[in-house]
Amino acid sequence: MKITLLAIGKTNTKYLQEGIEQYIKRLSHYIPFEFKILPDVKTTKGLTQEKQKEMEGQMFLNCIQSGDVVVLLDEKGKEMTSREFSVYLDKKMVTVAKNLIFVIGGPYGFSQEIYNRANEKLSLSKMTFSHEMIRMFFIEQIYRAMTILKGEPYHHD
Repeated sequence: MKITLLAIGKTNTKYLQEGIEQYIKRLSHYIPFEFKILPDVKTTKGLTQEKQKEMEGQMFLNCIQSGDVVVLLDEKGKEMTSREFSVYLDKKMVTVAKNLIFVIGGPYGFSQEIYNRANEKLSLSKMTFSHEMIRMFFIEQIYRAMTILKGEPYHHD
């Protein structure tokens, strides 16, 4: 199984980009992982929020194959502890044949088409974080889950 994280727009904050790169490098020892950044929707000034979500949604759908398992990182999703997330990933590694794709939505969330395509929704917190921060937080949580599964001393209960 391969894990892919899809997100809209570049990470411009240097320290966050460095953190993302560090955790991606660490993850490479455990599982195939790809962080795919899709371009921002251009000329958003004249677009409604719904139209922007639709355009972003189409870009996401273009990256998803029919057999992929798609999990939206969404405020209405299920919350888990880090240990529960490690068990979740462990089960996915057994049941998902090819690609497990996590999706971070744009500034206004997801289009209805993406919600319809999604297999599940997860929430990292009831709080709202910037799109740039969530990327690093989530990649770190995947890394943390892998260390938990391997019995390594990174995570402390």
